[in-house]
Amino acid sequence: MRPGNVVTSPFHEGEQRVQARLGVRDEIEPWAQKVVRDHLPDEHRRFYGRLPFVVVAARDGRGRPWATLLADRPGFVRSPNPTTLVIEARPPSGDALEDALGPGADVGFLGIELATRRRNRVNGRISATSSGGFEVTVDQTFGNCPQYIHERDWREGDAARTPRRRLHDSLPQRLRSSIEGADTFFIATGHRGEGDRPSFGMDASHRGGDPGFVRVTSERSLMFPDYAGNNHFNTIGNLLLDPRAGLVFVDFERGSLLQLTGRVEIDWDSPEVGRIQGARRLVHFEIDQVVELESALPLRFDAVRGSVRSLRVVEKIRESDEVTSFVFEARDGGPLPDFTAGQHLPLEVKGPEGCGASRTYSLSNGSGEGRYRISVKRHTKGLISRCLHDHIEVGSIIDARTPKGDFVLDPLSTRPVVLASAGVGLTPVVSMLHELVGRGDTRNIWFVHGARDGTHHPLADEVRGLEERGANVTLHVAYSRPRDVDRLGNDYHSVGRVDAALLEQLVPALQADFYLCGPTAFMAGLQDGLEKRGLASDRIRFETF
Repeated sequence: MRPGNVVTSPFHEGEQRVQARLGVRDEIEPWAQKVVRDHLPDEHRRFYGRLPFVVVAARDGRGRPWATLLADRPGFVRSPNPTTLVIEARPPSGDALEDALGPGADVGFLGIELATRRRNRVNGRISATSSGGFEVTVDQTFGNCPQYIHERDWREGDAARTPRRRLHDSLPQRLRSSIEGADTFFIATGHRGEGDRPSFGMDASHRGGDPGFVRVTSERSLMFPDYAGNNHFNTIGNLLLDPRAGLVFVDFERGSLLQLTGRVEIDWDSPEVGRIQGARRLVHFEIDQVVELESALPLRFDAVRGSVRSLRVVEKIRESDEVTSFVFEARDGGPLPDFTAGQHLPLEVKGPEGCGASRTYSLSNGSGEGRYRISVKRHTKGLISRCLHDHIEVGSIIDARTPKGDFVLDPLSTRPVVLASAGVGLTPVVSMLHELVGRGDTRNIWFVHGARDGTHHPLADEVRGLEERGANVTLHVAYSRPRDVDRLGNDYHSVGRVDAALLEQLVPALQADFYLCGPTAFMAGLQDGLEKRGLASDRIRFETF
């Protein structure tokens, strides 16, 4: 938060109330205080400079929220300094926000790269305008997880100089069909309370699912599920305090926009929620007005094709009481694209009782093996983890896309390496350990893992084997509640949790690069403790799940 601001929480009252209601408040707060920033890190500044479009959320003259897309050739968005975004574009003629982006206006941005599924959120206020664009002062920014984003490549297309505009108070049949066939839309919400807090303002967020996940329930209403996300609850928290929202559906093939504004009601726990797979809540949207813009964007988008590969499960291995590994080979027996240690595998899982959906899981084996392995914890409320554990067996076929992700070892660093994890968060760092040992890396390497006890410690023998192979590898395991049969000095090395104090004891002067993966509270505590001990933030990398 900004220096001198006594309000340290990155969340406003509505977000906090939702987090408390759903039991994640204590876990998410310390983590968010680390990852929600009042400035754009250099990597995010460069990220915006590569984008051909951004999603914008703002209010019209009547205070109604709307969402739209601003698009041009990459470079039309730039960040001259960490607290400023300059956008050299304005909404097309007839857009619901055509006259809304003036000085002082609250705006929310979503930078999203559909081909790689990376995204970043910004909210702030317009500080200056010009005939061709505007400048925004950043209040808050953070990265988002890549779930539910459908991969698309973009290309330049023709946009009408003056897009054809149609206004509606309800949805004609052709628009209902378009909405129900969509796999993506963007939503604008906002809240500004008393005072001046960075958490106030507008938010632009992504929503995605299988085609049909949005249901038109009448000519003036629709409904969509709210799936599990990052537990920030920016959208739902805003709606708790201000039920107005704006939606925009994109015709990716024609560059057209369908903008809706209206009010919502949230269904928290009715029987209907349980009838929609993966839904945690349902959002009912009542339409106030519809703006239809034909050929509004100078871009066209194509679904990524040819990157889906059918995989066959060749091994299913029980690793601990809760974790099972699944080993895949290509269904056709051909070679699989290699991956970089730390990356994840996007899966499209189908099973009985309609438990199909897309998820990403970190690869836990070493690269160059010609196989993929994921090690999955069974979560009671996890649709796909339950499907994998309960229904996917040796011989099952699963579709997957090429491994992705940027939680990887720094190829240029010569510093020692610390791989620290808790729970099932060890999966990507085990892959990293395979890579380091396999290539004979001579740097000092510490593998530090926290688990409850021996029955909740997956891949333990495998990691011990890697320690034996690497003379420069130091293994330290901490059990928080060891059993009588767990052997100190063999199964584990200390009682308690992995924290910065433990890492300081193990790693001389903390002179190393740190790679962290585990629950949010674990990573927030480690990052905070390491930075308080003087470690630069760019020496700490982490993966969320």
